[in-house]
Amino acid sequence: MVRERSGPFTFEELTLDTVLRPDEVLVEVVAAGLCQTDLHVRDQALPTPLPAVLGHEGAGIVERVGDAVTTVAPGDRVVMSYQACGHCKPCLTGNPAYCAASFPANFGGSRLDGSNALHTGGEEIHGHFFGQSSFATHSLATERNVVRIDDEDIPLELLGPLGCGLQTGAGAVLNSLKVEAGSSVVVIGTGTVGLAAVMAAKVAGASPIIAVDIVPERLELARELGATHTVNGRQEDTAARIAEITGGGADYVLEITARPEMLTLAVDALAPLGTAALIGGAPAGAHAPVNMNALLGGRTVRGVAQGDSIPQLFIPQLIDLHKAGRFPFDRLITFYGFDQINEAATDTRTGAAIKPVLRIGE
Repeated sequence: MVRERSGPFTFEELTLDTVLRPDEVLVEVVAAGLCQTDLHVRDQALPTPLPAVLGHEGAGIVERVGDAVTTVAPGDRVVMSYQACGHCKPCLTGNPAYCAASFPANFGGSRLDGSNALHTGGEEIHGHFFGQSSFATHSLATERNVVRIDDEDIPLELLGPLGCGLQTGAGAVLNSLKVEAGSSVVVIGTGTVGLAAVMAAKVAGASPIIAVDIVPERLELARELGATHTVNGRQEDTAARIAEITGGGADYVLEITARPEMLTLAVDALAPLGTAALIGGAPAGAHAPVNMNALLGGRTVRGVAQGDSIPQLFIPQLIDLHKAGRFPFDRLITFYGFDQINEAATDTRTGAAIKPVLRIGE
């Protein structure tokens, strides 16, 4: 858990309420991915209240379920994903990633009714982070944000990142933008989300696929995973190089870094009628300048949350692509013991690891 802004992850024994609500699912956590979002919250760039148990890319085994739960049962293997209320207009129209209660449901540090299931010595600890708080031996999720994994062959410890970073990048290409074969795609930022987008662009048949970053090793990996071209933003005029490769501009640009100047670049790199997707989560209050006249060429800028994914539908599709060798996300993962969480956090920030996964159950 994290007790103070920018403080270390610490280990404490907490009490988790044992009486499940009708829609709740108690999961024994096997493994959990560590994401930049966890670090943004630790550092309070995103205002989840502390002290809190973080973690939002968990996978594990169902231990118990509430009386109303019908889609999972004790013993099922599950991936936990983001939380949504289930009854607002976006949820009811098949767009749970844009739930009207998305921020309190995922970042509020409690259930939507304000209650919490974690305590220690009479002190309330904020949990329910993305409906799971999976940096723990056990998570209290809900039926809405767990995905049953019927395939027994794929290691469960690999699958947690599918619940956030991987589905966000791949879903942005396949669900949000619905990239067509032969269209040009630029991906700015080659972390987990960006490399998932590169792999998905290859699945979609896009060409060219251009990866932009400043780390040569990441650009080389992007080529191995499907990029046809790479641009080192530290060494080249990125906009000019994209225009040269695409013959005047890209059909789609995915901006992953959440740096305001990169959104400016994304719009400048578009062809007429092209679409720029803002995917990375910026610090609260961030603003980016955009060439307004560029938009008069039919260019579109849109935000993307969770790759417009309905996890119960999309995560099994990604697993099928992985088994077919078309979405080799295991190449992004570095495993750490649970007691190495602070090392994993450092490696995330320095770029030494792309997608750390903590083995919780060891």
